[in-house]
Amino acid sequence: KNKKRDAVKKVIRDMTLGKDVSGLFSAVVNNMMTPNLEVRKLVYLYLINYAKTQPDLAIMAVNGFVKDASDPNPLIRALAVRTMGCIRVESISEYLCESLRRALKDSDPYVRKTAAICVVKLHEISPELVADQGFIESLEGLLGDGNPMVVSNSVAALSEISNRTNKQSLNLTPVNVLKLLAVLNETSEWGQVYILDALATYKPTSLQEAESILDRVKPRLQHANSAVVLSSTKVIMKCLDLLHDDDKIASMCKTLGPPLVTLMSAEPEIQYVALRNIQLICQKRPAILQGEVKVFFCRYNDPIYVKMEKLECLVMLTTLGTVDQTLSEFSEYASEIDCEFVCKAVRCIGRTAIKLEEAAERCVNV
Repeated sequence: KNKKRDAVKKVIRDMTLGKDVSGLFSAVVNNMMTPNLEVRKLVYLYLINYAKTQPDLAIMAVNGFVKDASDPNPLIRALAVRTMGCIRVESISEYLCESLRRALKDSDPYVRKTAAICVVKLHEISPELVADQGFIESLEGLLGDGNPMVVSNSVAALSEISNRTNKQSLNLTPVNVLKLLAVLNETSEWGQVYILDALATYKPTSLQEAESILDRVKPRLQHANSAVVLSSTKVIMKCLDLLHDDDKIASMCKTLGPPLVTLMSAEPEIQYVALRNIQLICQKRPAILQGEVKVFFCRYNDPIYVKMEKLECLVMLTTLGTVDQTLSEFSEYASEIDCEFVCKAVRCIGRTAIKLEEAAERCVNV
């Protein structure tokens, strides 16, 4: 047993180093049904790597996959389903549909959540097969699953399929939305991002439903992951359009400001993405960040791509009360070394003059 394991490990090591070990395909596949889980994982890794270059030999492994997909051990069932999805060979795909269908209805949530992602991988190879076999409907059925991870993976799968086909596969209803909101707090952070992005495409049917969504999503603004914060902001911005109470709108806008300001202390790449989103927010509801102009002043160590976006935000957020501060900053930026940044700063002074006629003379004097 140890000799077999060591031999397979050596094959995988050589494969990882870039050596061609495809000639051992038959010998490695013969170890597929070993009771040793570690060896089985290594064999599956080998199969994923060489199935594309050896599609005829890969068919030899189909029976092994089908058998493993019915194994009493849920880890082995999930491993078989995951490997099926990773082998991007169209001739094999049709043999695996029945195993995938069983996995989507498996009693173990780990197998179901793995199967949900496998549907997306199968869709990459053969979209027609996924549609004909009714896997989209199976994923929609999993939206009501009792396990939060299964629900989030189903949402992720349907969202990915929708993006690829430019056709809405994720059709949310008030019932589905309630279930998604219920599991939101129990999924992983990336599961939350997928669910929030899905909720952002949904139009609430009533004022009460919009308020309910706002109440459930609002705590996500305090999340440590910037993607969760931005996705939550997107949902809230969408729901605010349906509110009529000015006090509630003002209160929610006040809540949105601090999390967005916090993102300005993150890594430059996250700052850039946040700034691009903030520009869209400012176009619609500038009041959210109107009192936070100083946050967008450029720091000496900011990368140029962050500085450029900060200039855009400054122009959008400047008011008569803050125009002197902003013009003072623009004046400093206009004496920098980077020509592109200097040109942009000068243009921003001009745009500020056009935006605030009362301050036009001050802008010209700068």
